[in-house]
Amino acid sequence: MNPTTTYPMASLYVGDLHPDVTEAMLFEKFSTCGPVLSIRVCRDMITRRSLGYAYVNFQQPHDAERAMDTMNFDTIKGRPIRIMWSQRDPSLRKSGVGNVFIKNLDKSIDNKALYDTFSAFGNILSCKIACDDHGSKGYGFVHFETEEAARQSIEKVNGMLLNDKKVYVGRFIPRKERVMQMGDKHRKYNNVYIKNFGEELDDDKLREMFVQYGKIISAKVMFDGSGKSRGFGFVSFEEPEAAEQAVTDLNGKDVGGKQLYCGRAQKKAERQAELKEKFEKIKLERINRYQGVNLYVKNLDDGVDDERLRKEFSQFGTITSAKVMGDGGRSKGFGFVCFSSPEEATKAVTEMNGRIIVAKPLYVALAQRKEDRRAHLATQHIQRLATMRQQNVQYNPLFSGGAGYFVPTMPQAQRGFFTPANMTSIRPARAPWGQSIRPNQAAGFQAMPSQIRTRPPTAQTQMRPNTVNSRPITGQPGGGPAPRGVAMPNLARPQGPSMGQPGARPTGYPGRGQGMAGQPGRPMPQPQQSVVIPGQDPLTASMLAAAQPQEQKQMLGERLFPLIQRMHPELAGKITGMLLEIDNSELLHMLESQESLKLKVEEAVAVLQAHQAKEQASTKKD
Repeated sequence: MNPTTTYPMASLYVGDLHPDVTEAMLFEKFSTCGPVLSIRVCRDMITRRSLGYAYVNFQQPHDAERAMDTMNFDTIKGRPIRIMWSQRDPSLRKSGVGNVFIKNLDKSIDNKALYDTFSAFGNILSCKIACDDHGSKGYGFVHFETEEAARQSIEKVNGMLLNDKKVYVGRFIPRKERVMQMGDKHRKYNNVYIKNFGEELDDDKLREMFVQYGKIISAKVMFDGSGKSRGFGFVSFEEPEAAEQAVTDLNGKDVGGKQLYCGRAQKKAERQAELKEKFEKIKLERINRYQGVNLYVKNLDDGVDDERLRKEFSQFGTITSAKVMGDGGRSKGFGFVCFSSPEEATKAVTEMNGRIIVAKPLYVALAQRKEDRRAHLATQHIQRLATMRQQNVQYNPLFSGGAGYFVPTMPQAQRGFFTPANMTSIRPARAPWGQSIRPNQAAGFQAMPSQIRTRPPTAQTQMRPNTVNSRPITGQPGGGPAPRGVAMPNLARPQGPSMGQPGARPTGYPGRGQGMAGQPGRPMPQPQQSVVIPGQDPLTASMLAAAQPQEQKQMLGERLFPLIQRMHPELAGKITGMLLEIDNSELLHMLESQESLKLKVEEAVAVLQAHQAKEQASTKKD
């Protein structure tokens, strides 16, 4: 297979992840195969819990292929991961081309064993065993790159023994096609389920009752542990026609004063699905019937009962029902009123919403399903958060925290691919101080003056949902409230690439022209470079990502302080505190680049001097 032609973006899907797996863990694992452009663990929009799968985007397709060949089914946090090529077009998966269905599998066969068995026939795009809470369901799917490989696997493996069980292998048929093909066959069955016969029947009597309809393979009444009949059983016929005739004749027949139930035997999952569909249908009919006429009323006084509620709303039209919800005789404070027409309900909402009954103003609105109400409230909550975050970025442009786990270089032509708007950043947007003793105070650091301005935020940074810098900085060089109007021009992100920028290449990765020995042009991953300060432990990006947010600032501050102390011994603590408000990726860059650090230190000194001059001028005026 040539992944460059088939999957030019070199993107992998990583499934079956443990809920606690993060982008940092995946980066640490996959970066050993080559430069990683971005990683995204997909999460629930509201709860932010992991959905159990992620996308890893490599710079080179052959690095992605190497990761797929060497890391598929490796264990992370006790679970084997499942890697496949990311297919942005769902029609390839749904078409059924190259897709094979396998059933009657032994419970011990997992994804890796299935992959190893079928990989001999061609390149596999996806391989999965269907599982539930108790393990394997006994069937699975293998999606080959070509239809020819799928055809060969069916010819060779169908009917073979896998772990002493004869397996079935056939072409995957989508559910819609399967239902259409089955047609009347769907109603044909051999097994009959009988219930509601009490304790009158045993196995022999059950067989005698059904033997007149055809040859019986087995007849069984189910008993509990004490030998008492549970009131139901099964009869298996050799011919489906005999089973159908028995159901037709005996269903509803009186046996021992009870009405016998006789029907097609179903698996538990099938029966539950059928009942669920039936109840959903009833629920939808009820919802459609009361759509626009049923009102939700809350903030009811404890003394309001059904009659009082009906009386208050009866002036607006014909009421079909009025109910105050209660618990053990006590009102829950809300209820429902159903009118005969939408016009009457609309008029009641307009007139009664906010009206005081007894001593409380009512809240009246059209009743909603629980799911619709939750979705509506969640949407409102997300919109409020997005508005607040945009305002915070505009008020405090210095802190526009990253929204994704971006790492090395991404070509300009590929910038539009994989914008992970809801990924967790490798770096915190800012140190969450202010609740107790700040970590940098132990080393003599002081906070940064407020209103230090940098370059204006771009539209992209304003829209990042993970920006959490809502708290303004209140510290100043003297430790009191920050002065107004203090500006620190050009205290912005370094011009060179850094770990958090899309145009950056992580330290330790070779350039495009470098490669492994004996393989020209093939980049070989190198260990991450570390920042080494005399007397301090080496610091790497991975070490920083593994630490808590408070510890990250402390680690950076301990390494910045001695460097700044050499330049300005008296102001070292104040300057360090100011610089620690910048993103961690930029602080790492300053530790690696002496020129960048010197530039920022001089800018900080200029701000301190300007602030001191302003205070002196203010003192003279007084």
